[in-house]
Amino acid sequence: MKQPNILFLMTDQHRADTLGAYGNTRGVTPHLDELARTGTRFDRWYTPTAICTPARASLLTGKAPFRHKLLANYERNVGYIEDLPAGEFTFSEALRDNGYNCGLIGKWHVGTAKTAGDFGFDGPDLPGWHNPVDHPDYLAYLADNELPPYEISDRIRGTLPNGGPGNLLAARLHQPVEATFEHYLASRAIETMERYAADARERDTPFFLALHFFGPHLPYILPDEYFDLFDPADVPLPPSVAETFHGKPPVQRNYSAHWTFDTMPIETTRKLIAVYWGYVALIDHEIGRVLAAMRRLGLADETAVMFTCDHGEFTGAHRLHDKGPAMYEDIYRTPGIVRVPGGPEGAVRSEFVSLLDCTATILELAGVDPGPAVDSRSLLPLVTGADEAADWDDDIVCEFHGHHFPYPQRMLRTDRYKLVVNPDSVNELYDLEADPDELINRYCHPELAPVRTRLLRRLYEVLRRRGDNFYHWMTSMYDVGDVAHDPTMSGLDEASYQNTGP
Repeated sequence: MKQPNILFLMTDQHRADTLGAYGNTRGVTPHLDELARTGTRFDRWYTPTAICTPARASLLTGKAPFRHKLLANYERNVGYIEDLPAGEFTFSEALRDNGYNCGLIGKWHVGTAKTAGDFGFDGPDLPGWHNPVDHPDYLAYLADNELPPYEISDRIRGTLPNGGPGNLLAARLHQPVEATFEHYLASRAIETMERYAADARERDTPFFLALHFFGPHLPYILPDEYFDLFDPADVPLPPSVAETFHGKPPVQRNYSAHWTFDTMPIETTRKLIAVYWGYVALIDHEIGRVLAAMRRLGLADETAVMFTCDHGEFTGAHRLHDKGPAMYEDIYRTPGIVRVPGGPEGAVRSEFVSLLDCTATILELAGVDPGPAVDSRSLLPLVTGADEAADWDDDIVCEFHGHHFPYPQRMLRTDRYKLVVNPDSVNELYDLEADPDELINRYCHPELAPVRTRLLRRLYEVLRRRGDNFYHWMTSMYDVGDVAHDPTMSGLDEASYQNTGP
């Protein structure tokens, strides 16, 4: 295959169940649904970690967070590094070295000192975790198009224990759609695509263009037509709003208090979900503009299109908002859609895959050796149908290292069960067949003791094979079976372990 162009569409904090392609019968996502209809939808697509910077660094490097070590968002960093180490492999620099134009329009959030430009991307430097509505390029866009400035009202927020206002969760935006930051990003992406298309015609240069929206990350700030698009009365509450936190790690109840969930009436929660769906609809509309430009420029048949996000969002599930130290499906399972030129339409895959796998996929599309992307595996055999018997693992491992404070976790997700190891607290075990909303922690249920033992052993083996030192904690705290190494790491008594374990 000739090196295709690659259009990479990414959102932030996006629930899979907001898309029609993933079963939402009330949502308004025609453009992403069409992308799924004409490409491949992955039903078990997971983030390696449900927090922005580490997940985005994993996409850039093809390495799991514990390996690249950029483990927290800088805004609430708790002592981890804030930029990727010098010399770290990134797919963007590899594409540049192999003749690609590379652009990134939108959210970067992969460090403080280093920008997207330092890794070979064209585009405006847009730092931070939310729409930077005071950025000079955005203000110039408003001025050039005679559009009104940013202004909000109808703020939705809870109440802190001291009686003060809690985190801003949503607000009404007093701007037309054309003035929104989402429209601005899509317009800049279209302009970049037009330049790249001209370059492709003149010099046969392929391009990689990433459009990274800051939304639907909270706060959900939308103009009238999207703020009011859905009637809250028609929006179903997540079943896990019945969460009691019984038998769960106490940190989850603390996070619920942080997000002041119980200080808001349930009608406000419905409105928040309705506005969140509206935010998704706005982004879908802007993605439609970009896809239409791709067709107008005659690029559709030579451009691979990928859509995903960095992680999910609670929006009231488990009486939580945002994300945090709770490894529920709401924030770890995400949408993932891939369409390649000449690929089959309407395919649905059930293999466990990861945002990490985008790295090797992008590199293979570009004809570049993905070797340095050590934790990534190309999805092309699944997307093209070239290998229907592809040997994929029957489970997936995810990790977390903290956000507001250090909080290490590891998760093993299988077809039916999920194990979460919390070193400072109670572990979690969910039977997703009997309890898809993960309300009942079955870790201590005696009838599931064989399952617990099996999953602990499997997680231990995967972590040890990867070199994730979290396994040392598991060896001393839980029954992981026989080991063939000295778990004390003293180096003084290896002989005691040489004849045990696999």
